Amino acid sequence: MSRKKLWASECVTEGHPDKVADQIADTILDYCLGIDPDSRFAMDMVIKNDKFMIGGEITSKAIVDQAIVRELIRSKLEDIGYNAKDKKDIEEMGISSNHFDLELLLTMQSPDISQGVTETSDKEQGAGDQGIMFGYACNETPSFMPLDYEIARDLCLQLSKARKEGIMSYLRPDGKSQVTIEYEDDKPSRLVSLVIAASHNDSITQLKVQSDIIYYVMSPIVAKYAKLIDTFNQNSWHINGTGKFIVCGPKGDSGEVGRKIVVDQYGSRSPVGGGAFSGKDPSKVDRSAAYYARYAAKNIVAAGLADRCNVFVAYCIGKSKPEALNIETYGTAKIPEERIEELLRKHFSFKPKDIIAELDLRRPIYAKTAAYGHFGRDDPDFTWERLDKAEILRSEGFEKKIYDKLFCLP
Repeated sequence: MSRKKLWASECVTEGHPDKVADQIADTILDYCLGIDPDSRFAMDMVIKNDKFMIGGEITSKAIVDQAIVRELIRSKLEDIGYNAKDKKDIEEMGISSNHFDLELLLTMQSPDISQGVTETSDKEQGAGDQGIMFGYACNETPSFMPLDYEIARDLCLQLSKARKEGIMSYLRPDGKSQVTIEYEDDKPSRLVSLVIAASHNDSITQLKVQSDIIYYVMSPIVAKYAKLIDTFNQNSWHINGTGKFIVCGPKGDSGEVGRKIVVDQYGSRSPVGGGAFSGKDPSKVDRSAAYYARYAAKNIVAAGLADRCNVFVAYCIGKSKPEALNIETYGTAKIPEERIEELLRKHFSFKPKDIIAELDLRRPIYAKTAAYGHFGRDDPDFTWERLDKAEILRSEGFEKKIYDKLFCLP
């Protein structure tokens, strides 16, 4: 008897207050790495109305002062779309690229942390913190991401496109999507519902907002995934569920770095680690090891060793060797899981120094990771999305002796 389950994933646009905070933190990180690739960086931020409070620890040759940070923030807000000149728009969004206050609270990295992370002549570089990380991949989509996550992201990207291209010029940068899919025997079978929350100015009627979103945002994405349309109908399309979305951005909701860790990773189909990514340099395994675990999981699935794979890794601060490393394939492995773990340990080094070198992580590449997810994106700077180890994993995983063991041949 088949088993059915509902799974849902959400996404947010680049103008969501939490994503604004993430993007600004990573923009400042990129500035530091562009000057000093060995920068140590851990930054938190809170945004409310027109006020930014930034705190954290930075050790870098780059100068990070009030004037520089203000200009980086101004430029990023302009890029996102918080560039209103009208006083009423600023009041309803709470912020504009030329209208904000900044409080900067920065110190150098604690020497207690530094001594555990810094590589010396007699020991390897240690992890920048304790923690657990997961990397997930599945064969539901060409990007090896869950289908509900992919559709939710596509909806937000389409919403942003309609705003930026002037097709729906009344939209503001803040927005969300959510997608629910029915899975039958762990395979996607039916698109159940789409949810869109799109901020807008008050000169437009809700009927116009809804009809435009259906035509310009939802319909193109639904058409892209038409094979899933079954009993799905427009009664399952939910747009601005409260009736309107005028007060938005940091006026409607405060923003903080690291509050969207499920949006940043895999949606509901996979566990995620407890540490956020944005605002952290790659010595922090919260970020770098999570990227590497995705890299390993994606190559395992691309090699055909499993339909789904989750790589789990845990660290102790100051230690280079993981405290734990294993995989879960949810019963989809094509060869024994023990053999997949052997190949994982053979072809992937989870030591922090090796991760940073192999993925070339000491580069200013992070601001663009901070909106629309860190995984499943076609960008050469996202080195953790490469499939360069799939062939060797496939070759060694499906050796004749493995077939013999799998099928109990003599």
